[in-house]
Amino acid sequence: MTEYWLVSAPGNKTCQQTWESLNTATKQNNLSANYKFQIPDLKVGTLDQLVGLSDDLGKLDAFVEGVTRKVAQYLGEVLEDQRDKLHENLLANNGDLPSYITRFQWDMAKYPIKQSLRNIADIISKQVGQIDADLKTKSSAYNNLKGNLQNLEKKQTGSLLTRNLADLVKKEHFILDSEYLTTLLVIVPKQMSNDWNLNYEKITDMIVPRSTQLIHQDNDYGLYTVSLFKKVVEEFKLHAREKKFVVRDFTYNEEELAAGKNEITKLVTDKKKQFGPLVRWLKVNFSECFCAWIHVKALRVFVESVLRFGLPVNFQAMLLLPNKKTSKRLRDVLQMLYQHLDASAHHGHSAQDSVDMSGMGFGQADYYPYVYYKLSIDMVESKV
Repeated sequence: MTEYWLVSAPGNKTCQQTWESLNTATKQNNLSANYKFQIPDLKVGTLDQLVGLSDDLGKLDAFVEGVTRKVAQYLGEVLEDQRDKLHENLLANNGDLPSYITRFQWDMAKYPIKQSLRNIADIISKQVGQIDADLKTKSSAYNNLKGNLQNLEKKQTGSLLTRNLADLVKKEHFILDSEYLTTLLVIVPKQMSNDWNLNYEKITDMIVPRSTQLIHQDNDYGLYTVSLFKKVVEEFKLHAREKKFVVRDFTYNEEELAAGKNEITKLVTDKKKQFGPLVRWLKVNFSECFCAWIHVKALRVFVESVLRFGLPVNFQAMLLLPNKKTSKRLRDVLQMLYQHLDASAHHGHSAQDSVDMSGMGFGQADYYPYVYYKLSIDMVESKV
């Protein structure tokens, strides 16, 4: 898992000194790779607005991340046998995901900082909500097409009991345009083929002698023709079933058979036509969602930092990529570095008598003296 820690701490005289202190503390033992996370001068608003927004941003964060992962997952499904190329298709702003977050730049055009924090959150919510709705529509249409094609393909390749027989039979196998006679297709278990050949003429009266012909055989069954008078068809079906011979309902009609073959060709063509535009749409909107998600993280860091560290706005946001082997040591170092900010915070657990921080977007278990958010950018679930 590629897991980053997004943290912020107040300016220690200056924000640059806060940044340098963190680098010095983590440089020893190579605890983490650190990056400045640039957040612009956003409109603060009132304390009441910030407290209300903090809770809403937590929900927006979860929603946007969920849609981002849904788009990524569906892109993997659409790519099918090219799924191993999913990583290279998951880009943010035409670059890979680590580059986007480690060099994060606020998108002033999409999210103007002259707007209130609430308005920016609403813009993101509407944008991602629309992508989510469009994804449902597009995935439903494509899945229906894919499902229909798979069903037809199964009928082309399945057992003789269920598969489409159109591509196995020819015109000469049938008596056509006769007032009295017809030809049936019968599925016979392979081990009973001798029984069929010896006894099919005796199943009912009015069967044309020596009219059976083996058309096709798979591992389990043989497909045979038999010609007989139309008036005994129902009786023949009944007695054939008693003997474990299955009569398939089939009428030889060249136009219908051609239409059936055309249908599968049409579905294959439609799927190919839709594949390219759908992949492009998913790639573009994955980027949109991912970038929106990181902007929500930036909003959360800003709001929590103002609530925690006060005004005027003076904090340094930093992105850390912990060394997996030393992440516990890194947490201890951050604790030592910032414990003076809040004496009640001990290794991620607030003291029993400390202020309830739930209104500020923090559960008790993940409260630290510094602002902290986890950021996992692995979009592809690894298969065990």
